[in-house]
Order: sequence, then structure tokens, then C-alpha cells
Amino acid sequence: MSNIIECRSVSFSYNEGNNQTSVLKNLNFEIKSGETTAIIGQSGCGKSTLLNLMAGLDTPTDGDVLIANTNISKISEKDRTELRAKNLGFVYQFHHLLNDFSSLYNVALPLLIMGFDKGGALLKSKKILTKVGLENRLNHKPSELSGGERQRVAIARAMITEPTCLLADEPTGNLDAANAKDVLELIIELNKDKTTALLIVTHDLSIANKMSRKLTLTNGEINET
Repeated sequence: MSNIIECRSVSFSYNEGNNQTSVLKNLNFEIKSGETTAIIGQSGCGKSTLLNLMAGLDTPTDGDVLIANTNISKISEKDRTELRAKNLGFVYQFHHLLNDFSSLYNVALPLLIMGFDKGGALLKSKKILTKVGLENRLNHKPSELSGGERQRVAIARAMITEPTCLLADEPTGNLDAANAKDVLELIIELNKDKTTALLIVTHDLSIANKMSRKLTLTNGEINET
């Protein structure tokens, strides 16, 4: 299997006055095509920072991050944005949907930004919303949806570009137990259907145990468990 994301000796620190705080230390690992991986760690341990580095949203203090074998620190911001849009999908704890847009347009938006024709983008949006069980919520705005429904729209939006890797940061953390179970099962199902690599950042061991691979982030260092 090929590497979708690779971290090579990645470290990250920040300065507070005259003090430097180390968050991540010399991390080496990769995410391979089609595999499911959990990164486990307590709140504040640097999981979200690591996810941002892997997505090219932040820059490591030392080391390199590669997406699809491209060193993202060696390319322009424009090329990095295009590489991210082509290869990565994102699901967060909070849905980050646009309040003034319907489910249909929220999901179609990534394709419209990429230059797809409107009719084709909306048709694909309708198909994936139907797949996640929201065929009767196409024209509803986020305020008209339940928490579980909003997160399903967010997942559909993340998957509509058919990314090679889905990055999920505590994707069920804002849901009750029943909705969390449904959303997690949906993410795993879509992952299998599209053979997309799946990386979930979580502090919940029950979620991590559903992945084929578990990495633990502790004291800035990562270990396979």
C-alpha cells in the first residue's frame, strides 16, 4: 500500500515570552492507502496540532510532512491548498456548516470551489446525502437539523471529493451516545466503500478499538499499540 501521509522526524514547539514549549517530538509514522488508524491521547496532548501539521494547515518546527509523496513545505501555498483539496477530507467535533445554505449546497460547496459545474455538483451532493440517510433533508438549513444530522452533512461534505484520506478530529465528541454510534458506523462504512484511508483523532478508546491500527500520543511522542 502506498503512503497517503508521511511524517518524517516531525517536531513542533511554540514560544511564550522567553520560554519554548515543546508539543511534538521527532514523530515518524505514515498513513497508508485504505487503512484505518486512531491517534489516541488525552485532551491537550497535541492531537489536534498533529492533525493540522499532517493536513498542511500548520508548519512543523522541524521535520517534514509528505502528502501523496509531496513534501508540503517545499511547494507554494496555492499548490498546498490544491494538494489538500484533492487528497484530504475533514470532519471535526463541530460541524462548521454554513448557516445560510441548505444541506445540498453545504455538501456541494467543495466541488463548486474546485470548479465543477453547478448541476453536476448538486447531483453528486444529492447522491451522497441520500447515501447517509438525509434524502429528506436536502433543503434544510443547519438550524433545522438535529446534531446527528448536521454531523452527517459534514461527513458527506468531507467525502464528496472522494479524498484519499479522511481526517476526523473527535468527530463524535459533540453527540449523544446513540448519534455517536451511528456517525462512527457511517464513517467506517464510507471508508470501506471508497477505500479511503481513515485517521481518527480521539481520546475515546472504544472508538480507537474499531480501527485497524492505534497510535498513542503521550508527552509529545507517538507509539504504536
